[in-house]
Amino acid sequence: MAHRQPQAIEVGPVVWTGLWIALMAVALYARPFMPIDETRYLAVAWEMWQRGDFLVPHLNGEPYSHKPPLLFWLIHAGWVVFGVNDRWSRLVAPLFGLGSLFLTAGLARRLWPERPGIDRLAPMLLLGGAFWALFTTLTMFDMMVGFFALLGLIGVLDAWRGRFWRGFTVLGIAIGLGVLAKGPAILIHTLPAALFAPLWGPHLGAKAKRPGWGRWYAATLGAVLLGSAIGLAWAIPAAKAGGPAYSDAIFWGQSAGRVVESFAHRRPFWWYVVALPVMLMPWVAWPPLWRAWRHPKAFLASGAGRFCAIWILPAFVLFSAISGKQPHYLLPELPGLALAFAALLTGPASPVRRAWDLLPPILFFALIGVAVLLVPVLPIRLPEPDGWMHPAWGLLPLAAAALAWWWGRASLSRSVAAIAGMTAVAVVTAHLVAHPLLAEAHDLTTVSRRLGALQAAGHPLANYGKYHGQYQFLGRLAAPIDVIEDADVPAWTAAHPDGLIIAYYRERPVSLAPRMVFRFRGKWLAVWTAATAGRDPSILHRK
Repeated sequence: MAHRQPQAIEVGPVVWTGLWIALMAVALYARPFMPIDETRYLAVAWEMWQRGDFLVPHLNGEPYSHKPPLLFWLIHAGWVVFGVNDRWSRLVAPLFGLGSLFLTAGLARRLWPERPGIDRLAPMLLLGGAFWALFTTLTMFDMMVGFFALLGLIGVLDAWRGRFWRGFTVLGIAIGLGVLAKGPAILIHTLPAALFAPLWGPHLGAKAKRPGWGRWYAATLGAVLLGSAIGLAWAIPAAKAGGPAYSDAIFWGQSAGRVVESFAHRRPFWWYVVALPVMLMPWVAWPPLWRAWRHPKAFLASGAGRFCAIWILPAFVLFSAISGKQPHYLLPELPGLALAFAALLTGPASPVRRAWDLLPPILFFALIGVAVLLVPVLPIRLPEPDGWMHPAWGLLPLAAAALAWWWGRASLSRSVAAIAGMTAVAVVTAHLVAHPLLAEAHDLTTVSRRLGALQAAGHPLANYGKYHGQYQFLGRLAAPIDVIEDADVPAWTAAHPDGLIIAYYRERPVSLAPRMVFRFRGKWLAVWTAATAGRDPSILHRK
């Protein structure tokens, strides 16, 4: 049976907000701060707070140049109100993910004012992507960048539709806050839409008011200067306070290093071509989207369609050309894809809806549930400790798939909501399944608090090998941890007879009885007294 999509859109803010709340509630319960990234960023916020230095971020006593300070400042704002706590620290970045859903809806209303419904469907398509749904629960910077990119693009559209100076002021503020969130990469997400306005603006519809191009580009330059001024208002005094090395790093080293030859995450040019379809699961398994893309000419001929293409394609090409690549670098472009999908699904040439359309994504999520249920009999080797995975959690995706098949076939909006719901259930299931393992091997709260208590009792601490600050916030450490290598061990142990040294091992150390032993990211950490390590430095070597 085949029939056209009904145009009534039944989903809305209550639905996507409810799904976001469910995702966050389970994430807060089931997942600790994940080392190394989340614990590192909380360590930086903690050290700024502890030092009373809100200008130059520090990590383990050294200036931290890898990220600007906006996330840390927002964490501090909550600490001022609620006191230093874990919950607020974990909500700051995800709240930008929730805000991005509402800004996506606002962008849809500006792009398609004559087509109500896209503004309610696009956020569901966005949150229904497994990558977005998982990433919105993490303490990372890219959700902030995505939020400010959406805000800047709304400013560009407002400027085109007649609110000229207000729109460009919003764009400038968004650029500045994006710079403070993660650096000048915000320009990649926002500037092409303003620079290529002649390609989309005149096609945006009868209500669009065309400004003079000289005035337009002068205002674009003004917005960039305003954004730069906002960023430099922090960067210039921070560079002076942080010293020459810190100044060079924040003005040049980080951005140039990733563009020219990445010092981390170096990948080939074509990497995003392979990564993007995975990031768009489960939508790439939904037949209506494939049918919708059979007739792209009308969409790309429209001003709104061109706007989305100019937003997405330059960023995709530029990030592909940059040496360092991570999936979340393209996260600010995912709202553009969600808007394009929503417009194609609900447009005049919308695809015929078939009763079996939900079957591929339903089978995808049902297979996840079956795989979890069959874990005890599958010939796979799970990480230690044994028995941490509870197969019964596999019933959740199976129940969600059955409910989606029963409820989601009635209309387009129900299908989208059903798939988004299954995605949320899958992410929730992943958290619940992994909770025992995460609590055992990745939750550093216990060891961090023990280290904090030992430091407070007068025991200096050292870390053998690279240290990422993972104990600083969770243990509320009052001083940095010394970082030592082989050559440093004799002098350090002699200078700190009451000191303790943290070392890491592939297998649980059993010789010479370390002071403490804990699981650490699938491996082991041991805490040795300075006297023991001084007598036999070889015990610190990873084995």
